[in-house]
Amino acid sequence: MTARLYPLALGNFATGTGMFVTAGLLAPISRDLGVSLSAAGQLMTVFAISYAILSPLLAALTARLSRKRVLLIALAFFVVGNTLTALAPTYPLVMLTRVVAAAGGAMFTPTASGVATALSTPERRGRALALVMGGLTVSSAIGVPLGTWLGTASGWRSTMWLVVGLGVIGLIGVAAAVPDVTIATPGRLRERFAPLGDRRVLAVLTTQLLMFCAAFAAYTYIGSLLDVPLPAVLWAWGIGGVIGNQIGGRLTDAFGPRRMVLLGLTSATVILALIPVANLSLPIALVWGLAWGVLGWLIAPAQQYRTVGAVPGNVAIGLGLLSSAQYVGVFVAGIAGGVALDAFGRTGVIVLSTAVALLALVFTLITYRPVASKEPEPVR
Repeated sequence: MTARLYPLALGNFATGTGMFVTAGLLAPISRDLGVSLSAAGQLMTVFAISYAILSPLLAALTARLSRKRVLLIALAFFVVGNTLTALAPTYPLVMLTRVVAAAGGAMFTPTASGVATALSTPERRGRALALVMGGLTVSSAIGVPLGTWLGTASGWRSTMWLVVGLGVIGLIGVAAAVPDVTIATPGRLRERFAPLGDRRVLAVLTTQLLMFCAAFAAYTYIGSLLDVPLPAVLWAWGIGGVIGNQIGGRLTDAFGPRRMVLLGLTSATVILALIPVANLSLPIALVWGLAWGVLGWLIAPAQQYRTVGAVPGNVAIGLGLLSSAQYVGVFVAGIAGGVALDAFGRTGVIVLSTAVALLALVFTLITYRPVASKEPEPVR
């Protein structure tokens, strides 16, 4: 079973690298295309909003296809989109190519999770999902720092060719190793948005949106916020993310999702406020980046757990909405962070990201009450 899941993990690795690596390449992109740093940051923004919008639409359009065919179409879109990005000569064309690449990611990641569920037995389902979704986490630990280093040394287009290569390897792996799986999925958009009528679901999605808006207002423009070597800090952040993802599920089982969500939001607020401290020296920045990665990714399993508790009869759709909410948060972060950077410099971005994190914490304290929750009790 594991061998059939590795291509799915690699596809997620390529997708995560292709999206997040642009945050480390703002300077070379802005120089090459003749745009400001905030304008370069919108490349991640357009990818994020395209993903959020296209994910439910493409899921409905491909509902009747076998999951393997959807995976292959998704990776083909992703490869073509990033190839066009590497070749596009102007900023507007680069922006358009990010939409094509995002369409591939929007189809691939949710489908890969569904295939992992279908190929695993109930007692191994958690490990199967962790393996497949771990590709996104590992992309932050390996793909993003590697791509940032390559782009700084050889130009940002070299990084895009690296992403293309990763996508091609993933496509070949899926074609060779993933069996043809057919999963019953709703084809109508109305069914996919039905959970939005539940206030508990809206509360989960709002927390997700605010949380990612706070984090990515800083992450998207991290190269403008820190004076220390950026690839080293991204390595630390990525390694922290792998650690946080691994222990987050166990801690959620032990202490319950509410405690972990509130712990994560409180920690995020403090970490973002400490960005000026991280700038004091590289060792401090590495510790700060590691802590941000651990605490930032710690909350992800708790939010998924919370979503499952809110829509137990519509888990796949609920998790799809959760994914869309986080990418809307990334979209808002890119725009708001760019405005803050242009108007107030790095201080404006730090204040914005910290304030939104605090807003997310306050909102969650008000709306996420343990008495109203129908989630299973934590295992002790």
